[in-house]
Amino acid sequence: MKQSLAHIALVVNNYDEAIRFYIDKLHFDLIEDTTLSPTKRWVLVRPPGGNGCCLLLAEASKEEQKTRVGNQTGGRVFLFLHTDDFKRDYKNLLDHKIKIVRAPVMEAWGEVCVFEDLYGNLWDLIQPLSHS
Repeated sequence: MKQSLAHIALVVNNYDEAIRFYIDKLHFDLIEDTTLSPTKRWVLVRPPGGNGCCLLLAEASKEEQKTRVGNQTGGRVFLFLHTDDFKRDYKNLLDHKIKIVRAPVMEAWGEVCVFEDLYGNLWDLIQPLSHS
């Protein structure tokens, strides 16, 4: 058996502001932006150089969904972004005034910091130690 995660839905307030954040500030690639109806789009973004799972940016359309924007995991780190150059990407976060929640630390498994996206979702930026 072979399975993989294709997309993870991320509830957002607005498609275009979310696209701008992920494309302009985190330098993600816009994989698809297709209009499905006057109020719904299929928007996929993915980290640069990635070829796996995408984020599906899903604009909140109901009150219950709107209450989840920025807190889909009850305040826990939600997403884990691996990098091949921690210093470069940490500097990018600072340059774009992205809120750092926990400063960089070196752990047994790699260098990590926690940052917030535009809505307050928590992310780990991680450069894993190589095991070569």
